[in-house]
Amino acid sequence: MKVSTPLTRGWTVRLDTTRRHPEQAPETLPVAPVAATVPGCVHTDLLTAGLIADPFLDRNETDVAWVGRADWTYSTELPRSDRDHECTDLVFDGLDTVAEIRLGDNVLGRTRNMHRSFRFDVTDALAAGPAPLTVAFTSAYAEAERVRTLLGDRPGAYAEPYQFVRKMACSFGWDWGPTLVTAGLWRQPRLEHWSTARLAEVRPEVTMDEDGTGIVTVHVSVQRSAGGSGRALTITVTVAGTEVSAELPSDTDELTLRAEVPGVERWWPRGYGEQHLYACTVTLTDDRAAPLEVWERSVGFRTVEVDTSADEHGSAFTLVVNGTPVFVRGVNWIPEDVFPSRVTPEDYRRRLEQAAAAGVDLVRVWGGGIYESEDFYGACDELGLLVWQDFPFACAAYPEEEPLRSEVEAEARENVVRLMPHPSLVLWNGNNENLWGFRDWDWEPALGGRSWGGGYYLDLLPRVVAETDPTRPYWAGSPWSGSRDLHPNDPRHGTAHSWEVWNRRDYAVYRDDVPRFVAEFGWQAPPAYATARRSISDEPLTPDSPGMLHHQKAEDGNGKLDRGLAHHFPVPTDFDTWHYLTQVNQARAVATGVEHWRSHWPLCAGVILWQLNDCWPVTSWAAIDGDGREKPLYHELKRLYADRLLTLQDRGGRIVLAAVNQSGEPWTCQARIRRVDAHDGTSAELHVPVQVAARSVAVIDLPEKVTVPAGSPREFLVADADGLRALHFPVPDHTFAYPVPEMTTQVTPQTGGARISVTAHTLVRDLLLQADRLHPDARTDRGLVTLLPGETAEFTVTGWNGHDAEALQTALRCVNAYAAVDPATDPVR
Repeated sequence: MKVSTPLTRGWTVRLDTTRRHPEQAPETLPVAPVAATVPGCVHTDLLTAGLIADPFLDRNETDVAWVGRADWTYSTELPRSDRDHECTDLVFDGLDTVAEIRLGDNVLGRTRNMHRSFRFDVTDALAAGPAPLTVAFTSAYAEAERVRTLLGDRPGAYAEPYQFVRKMACSFGWDWGPTLVTAGLWRQPRLEHWSTARLAEVRPEVTMDEDGTGIVTVHVSVQRSAGGSGRALTITVTVAGTEVSAELPSDTDELTLRAEVPGVERWWPRGYGEQHLYACTVTLTDDRAAPLEVWERSVGFRTVEVDTSADEHGSAFTLVVNGTPVFVRGVNWIPEDVFPSRVTPEDYRRRLEQAAAAGVDLVRVWGGGIYESEDFYGACDELGLLVWQDFPFACAAYPEEEPLRSEVEAEARENVVRLMPHPSLVLWNGNNENLWGFRDWDWEPALGGRSWGGGYYLDLLPRVVAETDPTRPYWAGSPWSGSRDLHPNDPRHGTAHSWEVWNRRDYAVYRDDVPRFVAEFGWQAPPAYATARRSISDEPLTPDSPGMLHHQKAEDGNGKLDRGLAHHFPVPTDFDTWHYLTQVNQARAVATGVEHWRSHWPLCAGVILWQLNDCWPVTSWAAIDGDGREKPLYHELKRLYADRLLTLQDRGGRIVLAAVNQSGEPWTCQARIRRVDAHDGTSAELHVPVQVAARSVAVIDLPEKVTVPAGSPREFLVADADGLRALHFPVPDHTFAYPVPEMTTQVTPQTGGARISVTAHTLVRDLLLQADRLHPDARTDRGLVTLLPGETAEFTVTGWNGHDAEALQTALRCVNAYAAVDPATDPVR
């Protein structure tokens, strides 16, 4: 039976000054070896050894830039080969990135790809006894610059040469991430001891017949030892109690088996049904029925396709799971840590559970990151989170020649096979924004006829998916309109990215069109106050203090934040006001888009927010910041992504009530519509019946008596139904006559926290409890809430004992306090 021995102990790392001296290195270099953690990377090892400052704090990132320009050597000793087995392989599941592997004086191989595994036969080398193992990493910069010189320059969104090396692109920095170019053994290495034969590849295609029979077609490849070359083998597939076996003759190394499993339960995305998973095992035995290796995974039975049919509006992009069209409520996922080896299974689970709790049903693994670990996809399987998987290409023209092309194909084939057992994985996507970039970002003149990646996205990758995993759809890129004859980011076709909003225009512009599928959109906000305070020591802390600016990576990011605020609010006069209002603006911007697009289902078939998470403390588009604290946007997603959503929408200059029902049951209720004066109360009220079929939208016309005149500085519209609320204010906050807010609070201590009740005596717009201002460890269960006079909101807080009344006054904020118009000067009053 095959035996694996993890290689996680006894490693050291040292700076290799014999090859190159890194620029901008400190005068005193850490030349002596230091203890290394494997899996890990050089930055985390140096940090643990106290040799560099934490690059997540202040502007330390720039002080450690030299690390990514240096060469590093990891060393350990391998034990003597296991004499009970014929073969011993040294296996690396992740080397980051350009490495030479030596065992003793022998070079085993050289690697240049972070995204794939490598295997070396060390049977003879370890037969005589233990041997020293070194993995010498050359700076990814050096390799990328070498390839760039060899193949010619290519345009990209950033000056860094990330498109010239198969490495996590955002290691080189992004508009939300630091430039920390890593090196190291980022996934666990091991020794594998085996005899006769081993399972070289197991490729399960999981499908369903129309009668509900589950089908697992397993393609198996084996590698034989010299002693096993003439022996017959047996392969057995077991799924949910069904077992099939076949003999693998001695003259072949490949076999396909088909297991039919009657009466299986389907795997469904969350909100549509249960996530039924079944154990699937593939057992390899020799001619004496002795087990040689067992491969085990969980599989789920479901069908998936993308409806791209043409209609009078253009062409659709609708995900269909088990025959059911799905309105996607998604989030874009970036690497959870810029040092991905630090992300634990518990980290993945926590973040994905947060996504599910917010109503998310799809996670898009973005193309500037990595193929994630089994822990990520396994959690998605269990939580019912659909996965859209980008191949790792993002925002640049990529060369298609060697030495990159063969690496791209090898990594694609390996990762498609690795991930295909997961039922949560429903789409392979060729790249992020590269087809769009070639069309619109002036790449073509700069390329001068050189390759740019189109052959990957439109030929190589779809061919790999078709040959390797035909059970899933492939899409050439995001955005992509489905045809070379169409603009890649045409909102009438396929997938679209909406970045004119945020970059150049106010979020109200989201309402100007209805894309078929919005694969990226978003709005920035700073991290939680406690996160900013932990990571930035500026005194005073201001929006443009040095540390805050360093932790704002977007081009003119603060300028865009300020221009976005100017459409709605007076200019903030202090940091606390700026911080609160930018967080409000982020939540409102996303709400404007999601409510509009959801109200147009099925014409629009999905939205994927940019982005769920952060990889360090930073001002960004994330709903959860780099310290794991939820921004107000996160709590707003709970409302926006709930099965049932109530929204007031403009349809051709008239306000209508849209009731969105994504649940599987009809929705019947009464809606209460009120026209309200901010100072004098309700002036008109109406009760209307709401009847919405399952997975559909009802649009209800409202009579004139509850219509608020356009431009009214005092009146607004409120719709309530089944505990849901929709609001319509006809003018921006800075011209609305808000009353000075009046409210009372009551704090009730509870085990592990407190309950805070806030009762409004006036209109209170976008009340927010910033729990981390009570205590850095404090969390609350809700975000922005608007109260009418006499209404009460309750916040449950954990991590704060409720005894600091002064802190509570600082933590509670509302829009009225910053946008109120003096009623005495209001000409309407």
